[in-house]
Amino acid sequence: MTPPERRGPRGPQRGGPRRGQAGPGGPGGPGGEPRPWTTTAPSARPRSGDPARRAAFDVLRAVDEQDAYANLVLPRLLRAARLDGRDAAFATELAYGALRGRGTYDAVLAACVDRPLAQLDPPVLDALRLGAHQLLATRVAPHAAVSETVALVRGAIGAGPAGFVNAVLRRVAEHDLPTWLDRVAPPLEGPGADVVAALAVRESHPAWVVRALREALVLAGRPVAELPDLLAADNARPHVALAALPGLAEPSELLAAGAEPGRWSPLAAVMPDGDPGDLPAVREARARVQDEGSQLAALALLAAPLQGDGDGRWADLCAGPGGKAALLAASAAQRGARLLAVEVAPHRAKLVEQALAGVTGAHNGVVEVVAGDGRAVGSERPGEFDRVLVDAPCTGLGALRRRPEARWRRTPADLAALAPLQRELLGSALEAVRPGGVVAYVTCSPHPAETQAVVDDVVRSWAKDGEPLEVLDAPAVLRDLAGVEAGTGDGGRRAQLWPHLHGTDAMSVSLLRRPL
Repeated sequence: MTPPERRGPRGPQRGGPRRGQAGPGGPGGPGGEPRPWTTTAPSARPRSGDPARRAAFDVLRAVDEQDAYANLVLPRLLRAARLDGRDAAFATELAYGALRGRGTYDAVLAACVDRPLAQLDPPVLDALRLGAHQLLATRVAPHAAVSETVALVRGAIGAGPAGFVNAVLRRVAEHDLPTWLDRVAPPLEGPGADVVAALAVRESHPAWVVRALREALVLAGRPVAELPDLLAADNARPHVALAALPGLAEPSELLAAGAEPGRWSPLAAVMPDGDPGDLPAVREARARVQDEGSQLAALALLAAPLQGDGDGRWADLCAGPGGKAALLAASAAQRGARLLAVEVAPHRAKLVEQALAGVTGAHNGVVEVVAGDGRAVGSERPGEFDRVLVDAPCTGLGALRRRPEARWRRTPADLAALAPLQRELLGSALEAVRPGGVVAYVTCSPHPAETQAVVDDVVRSWAKDGEPLEVLDAPAVLRDLAGVEAGTGDGGRRAQLWPHLHGTDAMSVSLLRRPL
């Protein structure tokens, strides 16, 4: 795994990991002379861990126990602990770093424990991962990483496991990350080298995800040699991208508030650091946090050429949690159009309403939010819409840098389980769009089973029924829209963005038009 930005207990610091001297079981000093890990008397050592580490630990437990998303649970925990500034940044780095690096850290921990990791209590294993991240990928002093993690265990789990955690982390501290990788990762080169297994450990991805991303690169016409860069990009901390909602805010307002220009989207600005909620436009729902890849996907639908008359009825069949719907709704208000936003889960439909608050407050009646099944829209409202977005549920393999827990949560079985839903949603969208109208099929995954295979199957099915569909040149639309080169290089008409090339999530965009 490529280490993330080195981070100390109070936020980012420059330089590599700092190695202290240590007594038995720990690294020696420059001359090899041992010294104790800490001179603090046992009675004066911390007993419960600091709030930042506790918040990071609680994120890991919520992800494991509740299937929670780190990006949703972390802000709540930071507020509850009253953490801000550097302390909030440190908690964020610990939580996301431990989640991203889990595969690497588990391989190291397995070499330091005398039993299978699966036999450890899950809270203890999460605490060990937090400690390993501090030791191997931050500038936290080794004695502090160990003692504070042990204190965390005492306060959050109990006194019993504290000695075990202390002993394991002291073993982890015996080597730096490159040395550990040489010891625990399979070789990348030479006789019998298993590149997939080696990259799975070194870049902290499940082996099946490494294989899936390699296949996605090859089938998109990209060199397989880009695979390490793609995996490393998944482990890099992304900047926060913002979208200025059309008619409600301008990127210039975000830039004046301290953001930097976006790379691709005409609506984008980027915040390298800081809380986007500090910006008035974000607080007032006139701008929102949204990856540039997601912005381009929605804008591609709006830029795709229609045939025939009419461009006033749009639909988003999978609108939750509302990012693309907000952009579409704001654009609809500018163009005199209306948007139907459909979300099957009622609680996510409420999130859509919240995301649209800035638009609905300024333009009453421009959008209708419905808690319903997008698969039914085609039969219930056939031929009614000029433009339809299908932001299909998928494995999310293209957003692993933002949702690091997804790589450990998904399995190959998810591809097969999602396939019928993806095809049914695209079929419903094509029924709902009028002749001459356009459907955008979008996934935050580059996997061919979720992208090209779905489009090919649906196009073939419609052709059998006597209505051939036109697959528009999505790369050309994005090129004209934003100057981005997102062709797949395989002769196809699907656009594919990549984190290691474009700095966005790996969004896939296909544009289909029904003939007149």
